[in-house]
Amino acid sequence: MNGFLGRYDFQLDDKGRVSLPAAFRREADGGRFVLLQWEASYLTLFPESVWRGVLERLLEFRRRDPEGWTYVREITTNAIEVTPDKQGRILIPAWLQAAASLKGKVILTGMIDRIEVWDPEKFKSAIEEPPKESDRFRHQIFG
Repeated sequence: MNGFLGRYDFQLDDKGRVSLPAAFRREADGGRFVLLQWEASYLTLFPESVWRGVLERLLEFRRRDPEGWTYVREITTNAIEVTPDKQGRILIPAWLQAAASLKGKVILTGMIDRIEVWDPEKFKSAIEEPPKESDRFRHQIFG
């Protein structure tokens, strides 16, 4: 397993579908995904196997913190299950497209255990303005 790696530029079609790169489809083994927006700038596609771990953490959070119910509700009501069609496309509902400012071109990025779906301008801004701690993180990871 290599994880989800790389950056791919795609186009949303008129129905709001986007193709997943073949490498991402292979890594997910043709399975289902959960699509949601948990960070304001982009959408995240969690493969079913990774989503199971997120669900466990959400349940634990809800059990430990009575105020967590509202946050868990926000996450689960904004999450949908998607399965790539025979052409490898997933449908991004209009309300999620609007939430992440997606229209026309989109960028899909691999984030090891998940996939992010970005508006190109937001992605460019995020990459061009890395956090000040990024040098420290780089050295921790790559030595």
